[in-house]
Formats: sequence, C-alpha cells, structure tokens
Amino acid sequence: MTEQPNTQPATPVGLDLIAPEMYAPALRRLSLAALGVGIGVGLLLALFVSWPIALCAGVVLGAPTALYAVAAQRRRMSLDGTVIHARNWSGEHTLDLAAATGVEVLVYPGRLSRVVLRVTTGPETRIVPLAMYTDGGSGREMHILGLRKLADALAACPLAAALAVSSMLVHQLRAEARDANAEERPLYRAARMVRAKDSVQPVVLSDQDIAELAR
Repeated sequence: MTEQPNTQPATPVGLDLIAPEMYAPALRRLSLAALGVGIGVGLLLALFVSWPIALCAGVVLGAPTALYAVAAQRRRMSLDGTVIHARNWSGEHTLDLAAATGVEVLVYPGRLSRVVLRVTTGPETRIVPLAMYTDGGSGREMHILGLRKLADALAACPLAAALAVSSMLVHQLRAEARDANAEERPLYRAARMVRAKDSVQPVVLSDQDIAELAR
C-alpha cells in the first residue's frame, strides 16, 4: 500500500512580541473602566446641565479610551508560509515576504530600545517587532519558532538584504536556543550599537551592520 503524503496545511505562527492573551484581560478591564467613567461623568453632569450636553461629555471622556482598548484586542500578527497576516481595527492585511521589494532592520533607541523588521512590497509596508531591551540588557525577544519561520520566509526572497537579515535571525535563533548571554545575541548587539551612537531617531542598520551582527 502506497503511503499518502502529509498534505495538511502548516499552522500559522504568531509573530506578536507579547502574546495577545497576556494583555487581553487588562485591555478588557480598561475598556470597561473607561465606559464606567464616561457613564458616571455623564450622569453627574446631567444633574447640572441638559442631558444632551451631559451625554456628549460622557462620550467624549470615555469613548476614545474604550475604543482604543477594543481595537488593541483585535491586533494580531502571524506568519503562514511566507505571508504575513496582520489584523487590526480596519481588517486583515497580508504581505508576502518572498515578494518583498525592501527589507530593513530598524532600531528605536531609548530607555526601552526596540528592534523591528520593516518589510516593503510595492505600496505595502509592514513592521514586525523582533525584540525590546532596557538599558540593563533585560527585555523580550521573539520566540524561537517565530524567528525560525521568519528566517525561512526571508530566505525565500531573492533580495540580498533579505538573505542577510535571514542569516542574522538564524544567529539570534541559535543564541536563544543555547540561552546565550545578551552580548552574544545579534538583536541585543544591534540595540547596543545604536545606543552607543546617542541617536534619538530610529536608525536603519546598514548592510555592513547586518553582516557584522550575523557573525
């Protein structure tokens, strides 16, 4: 009997730096609190002014925060093969890494430095968070499975920049797998490199920077 190949589709891998499940309860509490404050202020003002004015004041005070919390709960980012799926308040957007026309690594310096991947495909641009670090070197990094799938997807792109970033992510993956110290992790070294320049603006790492970090 001939063995049938496994044709089950691959499971999408989450790319969120912080799992949505971790902050969803806090966002729900924030939205309920904002609505409560808005209603409370509206009822209080209704004792002194007309109800339309009180209603408008309550909506203006509570609605923006509540809507932001609801929108933040909808945000998700995942990778299915080479395609990034990003969901937010306006719907779901996709971007194929294999067809990327631009691949860059940016570092946002500060007390909490952020390292992100910026991918462009035609008019579409997507930011993928890779890591964030405090001044002391602690922080959060993309999980191992996400790094591996992201590196594989970038390796499918013919751009030299994509292949270089893929190699850097592989080195980061290996460092995380063996629980290496911060100084051995390319993403942390990228944040430290930019912090040493005393820059206050986001810095795009050069090809030479990426090559050095991939060693």
